[in-house]
Amino acid sequence: MTCANAPRWTHANALVLREAGLLLRGSSGAGKSALSMKLVAEARRKGDFASLVGDDRIALENRGGRLIARPHIAILGSIEVRGVGIVSVPFERGAVIRAVVDLTEMEENHPLRPTVLRWETEEICGISVPKLVLEHRDWLGPLKISLFLQCLGAR
Repeated sequence: MTCANAPRWTHANALVLREAGLLLRGSSGAGKSALSMKLVAEARRKGDFASLVGDDRIALENRGGRLIARPHIAILGSIEVRGVGIVSVPFERGAVIRAVVDLTEMEENHPLRPTVLRWETEEICGISVPKLVLEHRDWLGPLKISLFLQCLGAR
């Protein structure tokens, strides 16, 4: 599917860190919203631009060879905080996605040892996008994502 004629909806979060749009995917409860809020807060603390695009439901489109993410209109500017509920946050209406982070379960064959970082590519809407695979709820996740985005900038 090229996603050129109609958006493809996906269960994910989208955000912007500096100039890089990031798509966070994972199962329900994997920590996408918490990680999104943490990444945005850390970037802002450093003085960098950062903003949520959308929480939970993201439209993806191929526009001129760029992967564009947009929030669902029904939940613009909202994010779910587990144990608190839905809260309003500043947001952007769209972003060019430069990378994907998949939050996965811990590998069964090494339950006590963190998995090795896996950097892959995936075709989304006809566009090849770099992808980082992380264990969900990895407390070093923000650092690993920052390093991943730095590596992308050097390419």
